[in-house]
Amino acid sequence: MSVIESVRADEAACAPIDPRQAAQLAAKLRTNVERALRGKPEVVRIAVETLISGGHLLLEDVPGVGKTTVAAALARSLDASFRRIQFTSDLLPSDVIGAAIPETEGGRPTGGLIFQPGPLFSHVVLADEINRASPKTQSALLEAMSEGSVSVDGKTHPLPDPFFVVATQNPVEHYGTNPLPESQLDRFQVRCSIGYPAPIDEAAVLRDDPSLNELPKLKPVVSPAEVRGLRAAVLQVKLEDSLIAYLLEIVNETREHEAIAMGASTRAAIALRRAAQVRALCDARDYVIPEDIQDLAGPVLSHRIVVDTRAGAERGSEEAQWILREILDRVTVPL
Repeated sequence: MSVIESVRADEAACAPIDPRQAAQLAAKLRTNVERALRGKPEVVRIAVETLISGGHLLLEDVPGVGKTTVAAALARSLDASFRRIQFTSDLLPSDVIGAAIPETEGGRPTGGLIFQPGPLFSHVVLADEINRASPKTQSALLEAMSEGSVSVDGKTHPLPDPFFVVATQNPVEHYGTNPLPESQLDRFQVRCSIGYPAPIDEAAVLRDDPSLNELPKLKPVVSPAEVRGLRAAVLQVKLEDSLIAYLLEIVNETREHEAIAMGASTRAAIALRRAAQVRALCDARDYVIPEDIQDLAGPVLSHRIVVDTRAGAERGSEEAQWILREILDRVTVPL
C-alpha cells in the first residue's frame, strides 16, 4: 500500500453523534488542550470548534504566547499526525506539498515517477509565520484548505481526514513579509489572537512550564473517527428562517457600511452559519440561538472584510472588530 493509499485507510464511516455526546467530546478536547495552554479557555474553545467545523484557524499574535502549543496540543489530543512547517522566503511549494520523484526498483530507475508526499500530508499542520513565504508558496495551500486534496502533475492526492491547518503570523513585523491576500484569508474560517496571559496565569506558567511538562504527557481523548462523527452531527443542527435572515442582515450590513470597502461574501456567511452550528452542538443543543451568531461574527468575519481607509478608518483587525460590534448593536435580534 502506497503512502497516499494509506492516508485514508482508517477512515471508516462514522454515524452522527447526538448533541449531549458531542458536548462531552468537545469538553474533553478543551480540557486536554488547556493543560498545555493555561488561562486561555476562549482561545482553546474557538480552536476546538474550528477543528470540529472542518475549517482552518489563523492565529495572529506576537511570538511566544502559545500559538505552536495550541496546534501541538490539539494533535496530541486527537491521536493524529502533526507537522510544523516553518514558512520562509525561500520555501517552495514542493517543500510543502511534495513532488514527483524518479521511481526505482532494485536501485535502478524504472523511468517512471512516484509522488513523494510533503509535510502537508498530516492531520494537523502548523503553518508557522505563513506571511513570510512568497505568494506562490502561500497559494499552494489554497486547494488543500478548500478541497482537502492537492494536485501534482495532473493527479489529485487526498489529504488525511480530518485535515486542520493552524497558521500563525506576527501582526507587528512588516519587513520580509508578504501579507495574505483576501483569497487566502477567506480560506481560514476563524482568525483570532491569543494575547498575553493574566498575571496569575503567567505566574502559573513560569512555575509549572506546561509546554515542557504537560504537553509531552498529553494522551489522545478523541479519535479522528469521532471528529468525523462530530462533523456529521453539525449538519443536523437546525437554523430557523428568522436566524438565517438575521445572519444575512449582518452580512449585508458589512457590504453597505461606509467604513468598509469590501463586505463579507456568501462564503463568509456560510462560514458564520457553520461556526454557529458548531457552537450550538458543543453546548449540547441541536438548534442555533442568536448568541451563537453574535459571539462568532467577529472571529469569522473580521478578516473577510476590507476597511476603507478613505472613510477615516484604520486598516486592521481591531478596527474591523469595532465595526462589526457596531453592526451587531444596530441589527435587530429576532425573538
